Amino acid sequence: MKALAVGLALALPLPAAADCRLALALAMDVSRSVDRADFAIQTEGLALALEDRAVQQAFFAPAGEVALAVYQWSGETHQELLVDWVVVRSPADLAAVAAVMRRARQPERRQLTALGEALAFGQALVARAPDCGRVVIDVAGDGQNNQGRAPRHVYAAGGWQGITVNALAIRAHELGLIVYFHDHLIHGPGAFVEVAESQADFPRAIRRKLIRELTEAVAALANPPQRRKS
Repeated sequence: MKALAVGLALALPLPAAADCRLALALAMDVSRSVDRADFAIQTEGLALALEDRAVQQAFFAPAGEVALAVYQWSGETHQELLVDWVVVRSPADLAAVAAVMRRARQPERRQLTALGEALAFGQALVARAPDCGRVVIDVAGDGQNNQGRAPRHVYAAGGWQGITVNALAIRAHELGLIVYFHDHLIHGPGAFVEVAESQADFPRAIRRKLIRELTEAVAALANPPQRRKS
């Protein structure tokens, strides 16, 4: 398993539990169905979303801070950490993450779609996140699991209490993808599926999804889920 930690979090101290409302891990699909043009749309789309005024307003709501991490996933042997946990305290922090996305490179080896392994990587990542009121893994993908453990087997292994898994379904390749993500991928309190009709719609979809996740984290503070004890 390959992991590349960018190290943005090294310069920013992690917050106390009372200060952080959301730990959000973004998982980006780089499987073999994602060509060079699709990869560029996704990375630039996420960068633009992080620079969007409405998204930034949602990040900087007075209810508390947000911790952010980003990783890529494809087959069983490829999960790559692009941005380790960074506590977002200013637009400059989001600009730094956007810059990392614009420098990201598509994997040379095109692999299958191992959603279960993407979830397992995300679970390990959020296990060392700051102590926040809500914990969300946001999985973007354009296909069903076709390699390695199925999502249901990863969930059955346990350790998912207090973790929500949302999905962004890019459904141009598979018309049944939304139903599959509803039935097999999303998990936990408040989980939902956002839809991009095609890769070209990804920038708009990730913007909508971020705003929803960030604002729902504020609403959830009134009754936060219990985090799994390590």
